[in-house]
Amino acid sequence: MNINLKQKKPAELLRKKNKKLFKKGSYSLLLTVVAAAIAIFVNLLAGELPSSATKIDVSENKLYTVGDKTKSVVSALSEDVTLYLVAEDGSEDSTLDELLTRYSDLSSHIHYEKKDPVMNPSFTSQYSSDEVASNSVIAVSDRRSKVIPYSDLYESSVNYQTYSMETTGFDGEGQITSAIAYVTTDDLPVLYTLQGHEESTLDSSMQSAIAKENIEIQELNLITSGSVPEDAACLMINAPQKDLSDAETSAVLSYLQNGGHAFLVSGYSTTDMPNYDSILTQYGVSIESGVVLEGDSSHYVSGNPLYLVPEIQSCDAAGSLADANSYVLMPVGQSITTREDKSDDITVTDMLTSTSSSYLKADPKNIQSLSKEDGDTDGPFTLAASIVQTETEAEGQKETRLVVLASSQFLSTSADSVVSGGNTKFLTTALSWMCGHSSSISIPSKSMELSYLTVTSANANLWSIVTIAILPAAFLIIGGVIWMKRRKK
Repeated sequence: MNINLKQKKPAELLRKKNKKLFKKGSYSLLLTVVAAAIAIFVNLLAGELPSSATKIDVSENKLYTVGDKTKSVVSALSEDVTLYLVAEDGSEDSTLDELLTRYSDLSSHIHYEKKDPVMNPSFTSQYSSDEVASNSVIAVSDRRSKVIPYSDLYESSVNYQTYSMETTGFDGEGQITSAIAYVTTDDLPVLYTLQGHEESTLDSSMQSAIAKENIEIQELNLITSGSVPEDAACLMINAPQKDLSDAETSAVLSYLQNGGHAFLVSGYSTTDMPNYDSILTQYGVSIESGVVLEGDSSHYVSGNPLYLVPEIQSCDAAGSLADANSYVLMPVGQSITTREDKSDDITVTDMLTSTSSSYLKADPKNIQSLSKEDGDTDGPFTLAASIVQTETEAEGQKETRLVVLASSQFLSTSADSVVSGGNTKFLTTALSWMCGHSSSISIPSKSMELSYLTVTSANANLWSIVTIAILPAAFLIIGGVIWMKRRKK
């Protein structure tokens, strides 16, 4: 009997052990199943979240992040827009792909698709008769479409040290948001530029900036057309070197008197232009003969007081430029004065002004010195002004808007580059104001140039002392204190 009990005891222990192992195994299996289920659920949930919530933009200049202007444009959408990325499978631009994905996450009205030109050879022909480069973007709505060439999405410049082209900026957000606004806008404003008087030609960078505002540019010859077209949102007269004819002047005034808008650029000239001046007179301003020089060195560049950096005044036509720490460059500017005989329904507002240290030289051809001399007129001076004339008629109010700018070189690329596109911002903001845009939709490109940490000599010396002397000494002291305490124990 005892023998039997002794024989059975190991068997019972084995059963108990197996039972415990089974329980532990069951618990482990259950926990594994639960953990797997949670992982699957979290993975499925993450898959439904927008890219902005699952991916963090750690790029230095936030290449993948969309700004408030884009969010405002997209949130106002009431119709669908499809963004196509034209690229072969596997050759998509990763930066562009991520940015377009984030656009689609912003609104249910934005759809993003990739189109492989090899698999869909005739796809791009629906939207362009020209060849569409790889990684170009096409925005499509029920109204119209717009092709954004890949070359417009990146900015580049020549590195004169290596004599090679380097990518300096990414304009993806600016171009895509502009395209979305373009394909969803009811009526696109048209800017007509007057021709036939040796006017200055807008540089390509300026034209691109205007196009980015979804303002179409067309040339206008009043000799052949006879009048300003009815679809004109604004008329630009850019620094003419010859005067307008009587018929052209009459056509311009007729357009303005019927609620038209004009951007008038004047420049120093020895040629009398009474007809052009009469347009300015009609709207309460005149250009003073002579040129303005700046006496405050913080308001001119290159050591030349003729290259003015004027103060931007807060007004509707200048938008938020006055509060955005923006700068503009005005080479060889002139003074704009408000006439005493202007009509009471005309309001003239300063946009750009010189400082009180500025002065005007009335005879630029015979300047003996750039310094202030006896006989020079003291500033400050108005260098750019907005003009509004409001008339009440039986049909309602009629408002004429003008911007007068007194520098023929203001709209040049050379001047604009000195102030990092400040002149372009001024132009597009003023045009948006005249064309009836509530605010400029132009979004500046994001720099892709390397940035360097600049450490002054004083800071370098300070951090050398901290790292070489103070920190090692601190560790030695702390170590000594700990050693002493342990020794006492």
